Amino acid sequence: MKGVALVMLSYLAFTCIDTSAKWLVLGGLPALQVVFVRYAGHCALVTALSLPRMGRDLFHTEAWRAEVLRGLFLLLSTVLNFNAVKYLPLTLTMTIFFTGPLWVCALSIPLLGEKVGPRRWAAIFIGFLGVVVATRPWSADFHWAIFLAMGAALSASFYFIITRKLAGIDSTATQQFYSSALATALIAPFALGNWTWPAETWGWVAFCLIGFFGWAGHQMITIAHRYAPASTLAPFSYIQIVFMTASSWIIFAQPPDQWVAFGALIVLASGLYIWMRERSITLKK
Repeated sequence: MKGVALVMLSYLAFTCIDTSAKWLVLGGLPALQVVFVRYAGHCALVTALSLPRMGRDLFHTEAWRAEVLRGLFLLLSTVLNFNAVKYLPLTLTMTIFFTGPLWVCALSIPLLGEKVGPRRWAAIFIGFLGVVVATRPWSADFHWAIFLAMGAALSASFYFIITRKLAGIDSTATQQFYSSALATALIAPFALGNWTWPAETWGWVAFCLIGFFGWAGHQMITIAHRYAPASTLAPFSYIQIVFMTASSWIIFAQPPDQWVAFGALIVLASGLYIWMRERSITLKK
């Protein structure tokens, strides 16, 4: 129960990241500056809390190429996502983002050497049909920013695959440090040249807390795995669609329409089926 509670809180923190980002970019802050603030705050917290305990071990990595590649994919995903939320409701960006497990399942074949049977391929296909239903490319409401959200989901999938490969090689603190420090350093030249301060109180709240939400979300999800196995925690990731819907509806007055809701259900169902199928195969082994 502790693990489940922590993982649900972590996805609430991740929802707060996107909510803060949308609030800030709608308030006139450049998306790249919001990305910089998010990762600079995250990096500062990781360093301040881990360096006294770990010392130089915080910076020691056995796989620096993988750490750099992982950080680049996370940064690309964040940049694309923060630009997408400026134009799209959070419910739609989250529906597209939840194609991540489908991408990971498909990409695990060439990148991790895993085998995917016909049932999981069918689930992947149905999941992407759910995205088609939610985005309705044939309608007048289709927005080009949907491609940004799709790129964010694909980039995040590469990030998760590399994270799998780093499991047991580098500590979680080291992984957090390199991903946040790399993003901060790379985005700084673009963010600092066109700096804009928030214009109102809630903007300042989002500005000051977005980095904390990033650190807290990753920290809680890591601790959650000490109390419960990944196979138990995985389905609870879908609670984020509830958090995102509430945020979109209450804060931005953008409730999901019936197409987004139906498409989201298809994507969630296909993702849950893939998880159940992978768990069944693992248990048989």
